[in-house]
Amino acid sequence: MTDTPDNASINGVAMDPEKSSIDEEEQRKFRMVLMGSLDDLPSLSSKIVRIFTSSTFTDTTLERNNLMEKVYPKLKEFCREKHGLEFQVVDMRWGVRDEATDDHMTTELCMQEIDNCQRLSMGPNFIVFLGQKYGYRPIPTHIVATELELIRECAKNVPAEVTLLDTWYKKDLNTVPPVYILQPISSILTNFNNKRHQRLMELDQNTWWETLGKIQRILRKAAQVLFLGRKLTRDQVHNYFMSVTEREVERGCLKAKNTEEHCLAYIREITNINITLLRMACKFVDVAANTVDNDAQRLLNTLRDEKLPKALVPANIARFSVEWTGKEGIDETNESHKSYFETFCEKFYGDVTRQIDNAMDKHVKLANDPVYNEPLQHLHACRNHVTAFQGREDVVEQIHDYVMGTSRKPLVLFGLSGCGKTSLMAKAASQVESWLGGNGMMAVRFLGTTPGSSTIVPMLTSVCNHLSVVYDQPLEDIPGELSPLIQHFKKLLSCPTEDKPLVLFLDSLDQLSGSMGAHQLTWFPVHLPDNVKVIASTLPGYYGILDTLKIMLEDEKCFIQICPLGEGLSAYIIQAWLTKANRAVTEEQWVIVNEAISKCSFPLFVKLVFDEICRWKSFTKPAHTVLTFTIHETILRLYERIETQHGKTLVMHALGYITASKDGVSEPELEDLLSLDDKVLNDVYQYHLPPVRRIPPLLWTRIRSDLPKYLSEREAGGVNVIGWYHRQFIEAAKERYFRNLNFKSVIHSNMAEYFLGLYGGGNLKPFEYSDLQRQRFFLADTKGQADRKVPLQPHEFLDSEGKVIRYNLRKLSEMPFHLIRSHRYEDLYEKVIFNYEWLHAKLASMPLQSVLHDFEDLLEHVYDKDVRLIADAIRLSGSILSHYPDMLGPQITGRLLPYYSQNPKIRSLINQCDSDGLRHCAFVSAYHCLHTPSGPLQYSLEGHQFAPYGIATTSDGKSLVSVSNKVIVWDLSTGEVARNIAPGFEGLLQNLSISPNDKWAVGYTNNNQVMVAQLRTGDAAVVTPKLDKNESIKGTSVSNTHIAIWTSSNCWHLHTTEGQFLSTQQTELKMPLVDVTMDEEGKNYLIVKTSGEDDDNGMALEVQDKSIEAFEFHSAIAIDPERKVLYTCIEISDNNVAVYKREDKVWKYDRTLGENLDAVFAFKLSDDQHYLVATIALGYKLWDLHTDKMRELKLPAGIRNIPVKNQLTSQLVFTKGNQFVVAGVRKNLYVWDVKQGNMVKTLDAHFGRIINMTGVSAGRNVVISSSIDKTINVWNFDKILEEVHPLDRMERPIETVSLASETSLCVTTTRNQTAVWDLDTGRLVKLCVSNSRSAIVSHAALTRDGSFVLTAESPCLLVWEMAKDTPLQQVSLGDIQQIMLNQEDTKAVVVAKTASNKGSCTCLAIPTCQQVYKFEYNLKRFVPAVLTHDGLFLAVPASDKSGDVIGVYHAKTGTLLYNLQLKYANYRECQRVVAMKHDPNQVAIIDEEKGNILDLKKKTMVRSVANWNGMHTRNGKKGLFAPSRGGLWILDLKNGKTIKTLIPRVAEGVFSVKVFFTENDKNVVYYHSGHRTMRLFRVSDGKMLANFKASAEVKCITCHPEGTAIVLGAVDGSLTTLAIADPEDEEHEDVLEDLQSRTIAVKPPPLPENDDKPANGDAISTKNAVGTALQVARFVAKARGAQKSRACVLS
Repeated sequence: MTDTPDNASINGVAMDPEKSSIDEEEQRKFRMVLMGSLDDLPSLSSKIVRIFTSSTFTDTTLERNNLMEKVYPKLKEFCREKHGLEFQVVDMRWGVRDEATDDHMTTELCMQEIDNCQRLSMGPNFIVFLGQKYGYRPIPTHIVATELELIRECAKNVPAEVTLLDTWYKKDLNTVPPVYILQPISSILTNFNNKRHQRLMELDQNTWWETLGKIQRILRKAAQVLFLGRKLTRDQVHNYFMSVTEREVERGCLKAKNTEEHCLAYIREITNINITLLRMACKFVDVAANTVDNDAQRLLNTLRDEKLPKALVPANIARFSVEWTGKEGIDETNESHKSYFETFCEKFYGDVTRQIDNAMDKHVKLANDPVYNEPLQHLHACRNHVTAFQGREDVVEQIHDYVMGTSRKPLVLFGLSGCGKTSLMAKAASQVESWLGGNGMMAVRFLGTTPGSSTIVPMLTSVCNHLSVVYDQPLEDIPGELSPLIQHFKKLLSCPTEDKPLVLFLDSLDQLSGSMGAHQLTWFPVHLPDNVKVIASTLPGYYGILDTLKIMLEDEKCFIQICPLGEGLSAYIIQAWLTKANRAVTEEQWVIVNEAISKCSFPLFVKLVFDEICRWKSFTKPAHTVLTFTIHETILRLYERIETQHGKTLVMHALGYITASKDGVSEPELEDLLSLDDKVLNDVYQYHLPPVRRIPPLLWTRIRSDLPKYLSEREAGGVNVIGWYHRQFIEAAKERYFRNLNFKSVIHSNMAEYFLGLYGGGNLKPFEYSDLQRQRFFLADTKGQADRKVPLQPHEFLDSEGKVIRYNLRKLSEMPFHLIRSHRYEDLYEKVIFNYEWLHAKLASMPLQSVLHDFEDLLEHVYDKDVRLIADAIRLSGSILSHYPDMLGPQITGRLLPYYSQNPKIRSLINQCDSDGLRHCAFVSAYHCLHTPSGPLQYSLEGHQFAPYGIATTSDGKSLVSVSNKVIVWDLSTGEVARNIAPGFEGLLQNLSISPNDKWAVGYTNNNQVMVAQLRTGDAAVVTPKLDKNESIKGTSVSNTHIAIWTSSNCWHLHTTEGQFLSTQQTELKMPLVDVTMDEEGKNYLIVKTSGEDDDNGMALEVQDKSIEAFEFHSAIAIDPERKVLYTCIEISDNNVAVYKREDKVWKYDRTLGENLDAVFAFKLSDDQHYLVATIALGYKLWDLHTDKMRELKLPAGIRNIPVKNQLTSQLVFTKGNQFVVAGVRKNLYVWDVKQGNMVKTLDAHFGRIINMTGVSAGRNVVISSSIDKTINVWNFDKILEEVHPLDRMERPIETVSLASETSLCVTTTRNQTAVWDLDTGRLVKLCVSNSRSAIVSHAALTRDGSFVLTAESPCLLVWEMAKDTPLQQVSLGDIQQIMLNQEDTKAVVVAKTASNKGSCTCLAIPTCQQVYKFEYNLKRFVPAVLTHDGLFLAVPASDKSGDVIGVYHAKTGTLLYNLQLKYANYRECQRVVAMKHDPNQVAIIDEEKGNILDLKKKTMVRSVANWNGMHTRNGKKGLFAPSRGGLWILDLKNGKTIKTLIPRVAEGVFSVKVFFTENDKNVVYYHSGHRTMRLFRVSDGKMLANFKASAEVKCITCHPEGTAIVLGAVDGSLTTLAIADPEDEEHEDVLEDLQSRTIAVKPPPLPENDDKPANGDAISTKNAVGTALQVARFVAKARGAQKSRACVLS
C-alpha cells in the first residue's frame, strides 16, 4: 500500500515525523484510514463519555442516588459545554428491584455493556464501588455439556439433586459444542413475575430463592470435588463461586488495557457494623445462616485488597471510612455522613473530569478531524457489512474486472431493497487493496448513514477533503458553494496516478437527500480520467436516479442488476454463518428454514432468518420455531416478540423515538426521552417508586440486545446516534407504531419538548400517579412533580467570556422536525420560524438549505403567508447569509419592514432583530431598503462576472443555463447553482442554444470559438472552426446530433455534437446567413439576407436540400414548430402580416391578418400557435390567430423599441397558458393581459439594460430576464398581481450624499440627476432635473432646514426651492469642484476650475445667488478647499512662485489674509486638507505618508503624525490609520502611537477603503471595497460591533450629524440608512424608538386609480411627481410614506 506524502496534514497542519511515538502512531492511523485500509482499523472517534458503574446491589444505593441527583447532571453539562461530548452512565443496578431476572441475562448484558463502554467512551469507561459486601453470586446460565455431565456424575448418588439439575438445566444441541442452559424461572415457576397476584408471586419467588440455594450448593460441592480430582481448573471452579461484581471488575478493569486512563475505584469501609441488626446489616455485608459469610468476605478481600490495587494506579483509587450510625447504618442527615457524601461527590466529579480532559487532550487532534473521521465511519460500516458476507462470487468478479479493466465510465449496481447491494459494495471495497497490490486508494461512502454523507454539499466536501490530503492538494481551495465544489471534485479526480490509482464507492445514491438537485446527478462523474474507477449503487424507481444514470452513461455494460440469492445459495450462506457462530439447527428446524428461503431469498431476509434461528434451541417447542415468508412480516414479528418480552409500552415508545427521529437518536437522549415519558415510567414503576424518576438503564439495554445489528451507529450533530440500519425496519416500525396517528403525534411532541428543554436543568416535570400506585403505596396525592435529570437545550454553548464554543446541532436539526409533526405550530412559530436566536444559530452552524428546509417542511404541512414571507426573504438573502449569518437582522428588517404594522409575527421577529440581533450586527436598517419577498421576483441569480448574453431552459423547465465567460446551470426549484462549467476559452459567449434532448449546450464567443457543453456531465469542449482572415462567426444552433455554425461569409459549417467537422455548406442565394435551424427530420432551414446591404431588411427562407422552394420576405418571420405555417411580411403587401402554409415544396398564401402600417421588427409565436405578437416602434401588436383580431400593446410615453436589422426575435415571452405577454425594454419588464390587451404591471427589473429573456411553463410559471448588469432575475408570474412594496432608487450609481442637519432630508447625485430623499422613510421626494439633457451633475448640497437644494451641473450652479419644479436661479461658474455652505447655510462657497492651472472661489447668497465675493488662485493640481470649523477662514490649497501654499482667506469677505508656504520637513505633495474639529485655527495637510497639523493663526506647524489619514475625533486627540492594503488602527494624535488595533495587518490585496469616526466619536466605520463590507467598531474598547455586507458596491458614505446613523449611496442607485445601535450604549433604545419604520400605523387607504385608458405615449405608472403646491413642511413631516416617487420603483 502506498502511503500519503510525508507532509500529509491533519486539518491542514503538516504532520511532523519527528514527533513522539504517539504522534507517529496517529500519523500511521491517519494514512491507513485515508488510503482505505480495513486492516487494524482504529476505533471510531468517540463523541460520548459512557461509564459503566459496578457495585453490589444494596450497599452503595445511597452513593449511587447522590451521584444520580447531584453529580451526573453536572458532568453532563461539563461534557456538552467544554468538549461537545455526551455523557451517559450505565448503572445496571439503579432502579432495578430484583437481583435475579427471569431469563438470567443480566450478567451477560453487563458484560456486553462493559464492552460497549470500552469501545465508545472518551476517557473513563469503568468505575467500581466496593464496600464490605461481595455481592450476589448467581449460578451459571450456560454450562458446557461435558462439564455439567461431570457434575451430574458427582451428584448421581443423590437422585433428588440430579432431578433438580435436570429440571433447571436443558441440553442444547444447537450450540456447538453443546451446552446446558438454565431455564427461565417463569417457565417452571409460572407465577414468579405475576405481579397481579402478589401472594402467588411471593410463593414462587421464595421457592426460586430456595431452589437457587440448593443448586448453588450442588454445583459448588461438585466443582470442588472435580477440582481435587483434577478434572476442573481453578478458574472453572471459581466460576461457580464468583459474584457478578467480580465478573464486572474482571472484565472492566483487571483484564482491560490502559486502566490509568479509563478506570476508577471507590472503596468505602463502614466501621463498627452492628451485625445484630441483621435486616440492615445484610445490606452492607454478605450474610449466610444469620452471620457474616466468611467465604464471601475472603473472596471480597482478595478482589478489593489484592487484585484491584495491582490493576490501578494509586491516584485512581479513592478510599473512604464512615462509622455505623443508628439503625440504618448510613444516614444522610448525620453531619459526618453528610460530609462524607459531599466529599465523595466532589472526588468523583474531579476524577471523572480529569480523565475526560486528559483523554480530550490526547485524542483531540484526530477526534475532531473530519478529514479522518468521515472516512473512518464508513470503513467501520464497510467492515461490519463484510463480516457476514458470503457467496456472490460472480458479481464480485464482475466488479474486479471493472476495477482492473480499461473502462472510463462508472459502474452502477442496482436492485430491489434488501437484495444485498450494500454488502456487495462493502465486499468489493474490502478487496480493492489486494486487487491493486497494495498500491492505490479506496474511498467508500455509504450515503445517508452519516450527516456528512446525507446531503450533497457535505458529502462532496468530505470526499474532496479526503482526496486533497491523499493527493497533496491544498484543503483551502475546496469551495463551499455547490457548483464550484462539483468542479473542484471533478478536478481532484484527475490527481490519481498510475502508482496511486483511486477506486471510489458511492453506495445508495437514493439515500442522498434530494435537496439542491442532488438526484439530478449533475455532480456525478460520467467520463473518468485514467487511474480512476467509480462504483455506485441505487434502488430502481426512486427519484428517477437509475433512469438518469442510464441516460448519462448510455452503455448497458455500465450496469449490473443484483438479483435475490436463490434458495441454494441462501441455504449455503446460512449454513456458513451457523458454522462461524458455533451454532446448528435440528433437521426438523432445517425444514422450516428451507421453506422460508424458498419463498424469499433476499439477503436481508436471509439475515433475518439466521438471526431468528440462532435463538432456537434444540429443545425449543415447534410452536416457537415459526418463520414468516417476507422481510416485512419477519420484522413485524421481531417487534412483536420484543414487546412481549420487555413490555409493550416500553418497547413501543423506545422504538417509536428511534423511528420518529430525523437523524437518529443518541442513547443518552433515548434514556432522557424515556425518563420524561410518564406513560413509560408509570408502566415500569407499577410496583415500586424510584428514588429519582428516571428509566433504569438496564431496561433499554435489554431491548437493544434483542436487536442484533439492526440498529446502526453513526454521527449526527456532533454525537453518536443510533437508527435503523435498513429502510425496511423503518417502514415496518412506522406501520406497527405510527398507524395510530395520535401515538405518532405524542412521540413527536415528546421529542419536541425534550429539545425545547422545558424540563432540563432541574425544572420539575409534573406527573400523575396511577391508580395502582396510589393504592399500593397509600398515596394521598394524585399528582407529583420530579426533576428528570435531563440537560438544558440552549441554541449555543458559551465559554466563560460569553463567546460561542459550539452550537447545539442536535436541537437545531431535530426540534423543528418534531414540532411540525406534532402539530405544535405555535411553539414552532415562537421558538423557530419567528425566533431570531434560532435562525441565527442555524445559519451560523448549518448550510442555508437546512434552514430553508424547515420552512418548506412546515409549508408542506400547513400554509402560512408569514412563514412563506420569511422563507422567501431568507432565500433572497441567501448569497449574503450563507457567508455572513450575522447579517440576518439587517436582511430581515431591510426586506420585511413593510409588514411591520400589519403582521404581528413578522413584527415580533423584527423586534428581536432590533434587540437580540444587535450583538451580532449593531447596524440596523432604518427603513425598507431591500426587495421584499412578496411579488413576482423569485430569485436574483448572481454568478457571472460578465453580462450573460445567452440564457435558455431545459425542456422540463427544471434547469436554467446561462453563459458569459463560463456556463452556469441553475436549479430553478431552489435558485442554487447546480453546475459551473468553465470550458477554458477566451472571450465571452454571445448566444446559447440547447439541443431538444437537453444534452448539449452550444454557443459562440467574440473570439470566433464555439463552446460545446454536455449538460448532464458538465464536460465541455471548444471548437475552433477554420475561418478566412476577415471571416467571423455570426451564430450557432444545435440539434440532438449536430451543430451548425454560420459566419459572416455566405456559408455555414456542420459539426457533430462531439465537435468533429463534417462539411461546409453554401446558401442557395449565396447571401449572408441570419439563422440556421436543424429539425428532427434532418432538414436544415436557413434564413439568409437577399442583399448584402446593411440597411436592407429583405430576407429569404431556404431549405438546404432544396426540397422546399426558397421563400422571400422582409423584416420578420415566425414559423410553427412543424414547419407547416409561417407568418411574415412580403414586399407586395408592405407591412401587412401574411400567413403562408406549406403544400409539398411550396409555401402557399393563406390570408392576411388585417391592415398594418407600422414597420415590424420581429415576430413572436406562442407555443400553442394561438397568438402572434409583432414588435413595432411604439409597442407591440397582438393577433389572436383563431379570430385574426388584433390588439395594440402600447409602451409608456418616451419608451420605444429600437430596431435592429434582421434581428428575427425580440425580448418578449408569453407566460403559462398565454395569460400575459411580457416584454423587456431597456431595464424594465412590461406586462400586458393577453385577453384585454391592457398593461397590468411595470417591473423595474434590472439596474442595466435587459439583453435576453425566456419563459418556463413546464411545471412552473416563470419569466427569466438577464441584463447587462450581470444579473439574472427569475419572475414568478403566479404572483404577478401580488402586492409589491416599492423601492426607490436612482437610475445610475449614487456618487455624492449630503445631509440636512435639521430635517430628515438628504440630497444625492448621479452623473445626470439630483434627488432629494426622506431618510425617515427611504422614499425619494424630489428630482431636480434641469432642461439640459447633456448636463453632468457633479455636486449637490441641501440647506440645513431642507428649503433649498444647490446642484452643480457644469458649468452652472442651480438653486432649487423644494416646493417648485424649476430652479430659482442659475449661475455659470465653470467646472465646479465643490459646494460648501456657510453662515448658517445662507451663503454658498463654490470652488471651480476655470482654466488651466487656475481655480476660482465664489461666495453666493442663498437663494438669490447674489455674488458676495469671488477670487481666483493658481494651482498645480486641484485639491479641495476647506472651511475651518467655525466657518471664519477658508483654507485653499494653491501654488505660487515659492511652491505649494495654503491660501488663507476670510470666509465672509473673501479677503486673502496670507499664503502659508508648505516648506516643513519631509514635505510631500498634499492630497487633501482637513479642518480640525477641536480648534477653529487648525487644519491638517494630509499626504501619502502622514498628516501635518498647521495653526493658521500662528502660521506654524503644530506636529506631524505618521500614517494618519486625517480622520479625527471632535477633541482632536485620536486619529485613524487605514492603509489600502489592509488593517485599521486608532492613533494618539499627540505622539503618533497606536492606541488600539481594530483590524490587524492582513494581506487583503489593495482596495479602496473608506473610514471615519462617527460624529459622536463613539464608533469607527470602515468600508472595504474588496469585501464590500462595512465594519463598525466601538472606540472605547475596540470591539467590532458589526460586519455589514452591502448588497451592492458602496460609492459614498456619510454620517448623520448626531452620529447615530450612516447613509450609504450605492452603484445600483439605492440609498440605505443604517442606524447605529450599540447594545451596551444606554441610548441605543432611544435610537431605535425614533425610527419611523418601527411605528405601528393604520394602513392608508388605496390611492384612486386613473380610469382613463392610456393612449399610446401616455405614461402608465403609479409613480406620482411631487406637485408644485407642496410645501417644505410636507417633506419633513412624519407621514410621507404614502407618496410615490418617479425614480426607479419596483411596482
